[in-house]
Amino acid sequence: MWDQAGHVITNSHVVEGASRVFVRFDSGETVPAHIVGASPDHDLAVLKVEVTANKLLPIPVGRSNALRIGQAVFAIGNPFGLSRTLTTGIVSALGRTLPAKTGREIQGVIQTDAAINPGNSGGPLLDSSGRLIGVNTAIISETGTSAGIGFAVPVDTVNRIVPQIITRGRPQRPGIGVSVAAEETAAAWGVEGVPIISILPGSPAAQVGLEGIDMRAQRLGDIIVAVNGKEVLTASDLSDALEETGIGNVAEVVVERNGERRSVSIEVADIG
Repeated sequence: MWDQAGHVITNSHVVEGASRVFVRFDSGETVPAHIVGASPDHDLAVLKVEVTANKLLPIPVGRSNALRIGQAVFAIGNPFGLSRTLTTGIVSALGRTLPAKTGREIQGVIQTDAAINPGNSGGPLLDSSGRLIGVNTAIISETGTSAGIGFAVPVDTVNRIVPQIITRGRPQRPGIGVSVAAEETAAAWGVEGVPIISILPGSPAAQVGLEGIDMRAQRLGDIIVAVNGKEVLTASDLSDALEETGIGNVAEVVVERNGERRSVSIEVADIG
């Protein structure tokens, strides 16, 4: 959770009512808040609390690109409603991917064996200096409780996405203006790559002449098979490649149509 200056607040949690959102601090004080914006692609949201700055206790914000497997980490949260619970562990792995509810994947996710349970989501993952290095988000467990495999969104992602949410209400979303088939659909069609279903009029993809499925003729259009020299097999692969390219930059996209391949240069845009 972030205040107006972009500081992380660790001594509060959210209580959601039927139509309003409130933040309750450890002191017991409950104050109104409103949602500034959210990024379901990254499992992040920003709330603005209606409270004076002297009541906020920000913590230092660290980096996640310098983390090492085996270093100590600390998770803070309210597991099962038990407020201000601290658990310890290590960085178990780095660079994991985690499916988001939107179908995209969160990249660079931190895996930890620090106990994370229901009520920990949204809480901070800290390094041994007390700096924020991640936001706890999910676990793998057959029972729904900690099995020693927890995940946190890396703080480098938080540092990139949160300012965009504060400024625009949502993060930028790199794309080329195509709707593509799911992995299961492509497999059922016997296609290796990402079939384009439709093209957004006026989009970068439309400007270079890419084509989607011809529904009348029941014929496939272009199939995206590579971006910037890297093989693309799923919609997630495509999203990751375009995000890596960056908005305003040009991606070299290889498409296949009727068994023939060609390369096209497409500028990556913010598709919202």
